[in-house]
Formats: sequence, structure tokens, C-alpha cells
Amino acid sequence: MRENNEVAHIIERFADEFIKTHQPNSWVLRNLNALRLCRTAALGGHKDQCDYCGKVHISYNSCGNRHCPKCQSARQAFWIEDVSSRIVDTKYFHIVFTVPEELNKICITDSKIFYNLLFNSVWTSLRTLGYSYYGVETGAIAVLHTWGQTLSLHPHIHCLVPAAGIDILGNIKKISQKGKYLYPQGRICIDFRSVMMKKIKNHLKIKGILSKYQSIIETAWSKRWGVYIEPSFTDAEYVIKYLGNYTHRIAISNSRIQKIDKETVGFYYKDYMDKSKRKLITLSGVEFLRRFCLHILLKGFVKVRYYGILSNRFAKLTAMHRITKVKRKETVQERMKRLIGYDVYQCPYCKQGRMHRIEELPRIRSPCVTPEQIIHL
Repeated sequence: MRENNEVAHIIERFADEFIKTHQPNSWVLRNLNALRLCRTAALGGHKDQCDYCGKVHISYNSCGNRHCPKCQSARQAFWIEDVSSRIVDTKYFHIVFTVPEELNKICITDSKIFYNLLFNSVWTSLRTLGYSYYGVETGAIAVLHTWGQTLSLHPHIHCLVPAAGIDILGNIKKISQKGKYLYPQGRICIDFRSVMMKKIKNHLKIKGILSKYQSIIETAWSKRWGVYIEPSFTDAEYVIKYLGNYTHRIAISNSRIQKIDKETVGFYYKDYMDKSKRKLITLSGVEFLRRFCLHILLKGFVKVRYYGILSNRFAKLTAMHRITKVKRKETVQERMKRLIGYDVYQCPYCKQGRMHRIEELPRIRSPCVTPEQIIHL
């Protein structure tokens, strides 16, 4: 069942004006169209009938898009379970790497390159510090987020860093200072800023546009960069569930959307500058879509990455130190019931019978159109 206010409703109402004003590319249009059609008759579905009360229920297919607010819960639950196969059983630290907002102007010129530089800089900093302080190859699970609470562009990376590493002899070694911290926060900030700025300058120099952004680089360099470190987690199982809250987040969930009228969209956000109070912001529908589209990643871009001892390269060395579970063969439906408690076969009306498929509903086919017209399908 659809919620009262959804991103899909905003797309339906304001897409035409947004396209005329900002002329987004075909990839953005395809993503918006997928979100608009998610769980509607356009994507097809099936009819099921209860063997107890006899009622018929129609279910429409999901779009499966990674930017869709309605398609992430099951994926998140599956990821949390799957990633346990590579988690080393030790303490973990949550570290968030952010960049000054001045760099947003460079980011939007080529977001794919910028985000790759951000990933590379984060891991280069962590890896260097691991060798400098403990003489080990450490690791990280890194997750890219690109948004702030008001849908503004705010690239940052969440990392879970294990308090362990592999020394030059190939042995697992516990690290950290009495389990309280890994590295001095000031040192991380300085190293991360230095690495990231060097990579950005090299990229702009190759492109021949370094002079165009020189003032931005100087301003960003003069600032103290934010690197936030939370206390260590002692339960590795909790670590996996904790990170799962970040891996499949999107820019905004449907539950945050408070109202949609003829011209504006109102949604809730946390104001971290005011004790994380929940506040309401109102934007024009076109501005909402413009901000939302800032966070549509390019096709094939990997937003969750594994480094060091948490990567496949060290799978054999870390096998004895991992959290492992014996998995039995089960269907997707059985797995959903076990992980998120949702039984797709239970009758939604009487709650006693089982649903049996009686008819497949095909997708609604449309004539061929140009990419610019795809939003109207």
C-alpha cells in the first residue's frame, strides 16, 4: 500500500516543470521514471487468492532501483547477513570523513571522478596510519553518502574500521590504544586533507582547469576538515547491523515527506546545529527534484567498498577470525520472513490462509520514445 506522500507523487506532479527548467540527462530521467512507476500496474504484477477466505489480492512489481524509498528494506536485511562472511571478529570504530562545502563546485563537474577520489583518499589515509602506528595492513568497509538533511550536496564517507590488522608475517594483530581509539583525530584530519587535495589538484591539472578552481582549492585547504570518530563497538554482530543502517539509505525516505501541494513540498529534517531538533522545510517541487537528482549515482557506480583485511584479497588469511554462519538453502520469500518478519504468502486480509498465485499481470508496454520523453511513460 502506498503512503500518503511519496517521492513518486512528487515526480508525477513536478516532473514536467523540472525537465523544462533543468533539462536533466537521460540517466536521471530513467531513474525518476523507475521510482514513479514502482509498485504500479505499469510494471506488471500478479493476482493471488487466499485458500482460507477466498479473497483476491493484486501485487505490483517493484522497480528495484537503488534510489527508490520503497525497495531497500529487504536488500538491507540481505546485505547485513551476507556481509557477516567477511567481518573479522574484533572491535570496530565508526569514522566519518567529510569535505568542505566549497569543493561541491568541483564535485558537480564530474561526480564520478570526485567520489572515486574521495574513496581513494579515505583508504590511503587509513592505510598509511595503520602502517605508521601499528605496522599492519588494516581494513575498512566504506559507504558513500552524498546528501545532507535538507537534500543539499554533502559528500561524505562512513567507515567501519576494525581494531585489527595483518602484520608483515601474515599474522592477525589486535590494534588500538587500550581499545579507546585508533589514531589521533587531528592527525587523521591533516592526512586526509593533504591526500584529498593533492589528488584533486592532480586531476584538475590533467584536465587543464586547475587555474579555474584555484581560489576554491585555497579556501578548502585553509579550513579544518571534519573527521568524526565514534567510540569502539565491542560486538561484531552489532557492527554489521549498525552499518546496515547506512548502506541502503537514500537521500530521503517517504516517511519524512509531510505535505505535497500544487507548488511546494514540505519534509522533515534534523537540524544538527540545533541539538538535532526535528524541523520542517518547504521547497518548491522543482527545487526538491533538483536536489534529489543531485544524489542519483551514475550507472554501475559502487557505493559500498571493502578495503584491506575486509577485502577478498585477504579472505584466506582472515577466514579463521571471521563471524561465520551455516546457511541453509532457502527461497527469497523464506529469507524475507526470517530476516524482516514479512511473510509474502500470508493472506493480508484474514491472516490465516495462504496466498496462491492465480494470474500473472504483464507489464504495460509503451511505444518507443526518445530518452527525454521517458518520464511521461
